[in-house]
Amino acid sequence: MADKISKAKRSWLMSRVASKHTKPERLVRSLLHRLGYRFTVNGPKNKSLPGRPDIVFPSRKIALFVHGCFWHRHHGCKTATTPKSNTAYWNAKFARNVERDCQTEAALQQKGWQVIVVWECELKQLEQLAARLINTLPRVDSLNLPEDIDDSQLVAETQAVYASRLSKSR
Repeated sequence: MADKISKAKRSWLMSRVASKHTKPERLVRSLLHRLGYRFTVNGPKNKSLPGRPDIVFPSRKIALFVHGCFWHRHHGCKTATTPKSNTAYWNAKFARNVERDCQTEAALQQKGWQVIVVWECELKQLEQLAARLINTLPRVDSLNLPEDIDDSQLVAETQAVYASRLSKSR
């Protein structure tokens, strides 16, 4: 099927697609900050590390990527569909993305970094994502949390409260 808009217009539209500071990235950063974690976003470590991670915890040597399910092919996710037209192009593009992600993760691990991937679809369940991040990221000593707290039950706030605050801020 032919494109309904001109090549110049399509190019302009694609140039508007953000590659950093996307809405999913901002949501994850906000969630991490509310959980008490401190990190860098555009620090020197971010730019020098393989794959240029979205969020970096330099003191812990942890790199966090926020991946879109469509572009990075989240296995089993309903948004990881393949367009029906020009499938050869899209399959090759997706294969390159997945291969690059694997190479980036291996390079970071070889340098002694832990890699965490947050998928875009996980942002629909913020309480579960918060629990996973708390279980994955080492505890921050400055929070002075009692050791008997079950990390899987510790969340910043309910998803409904978080969503209502987010909608009010816009």
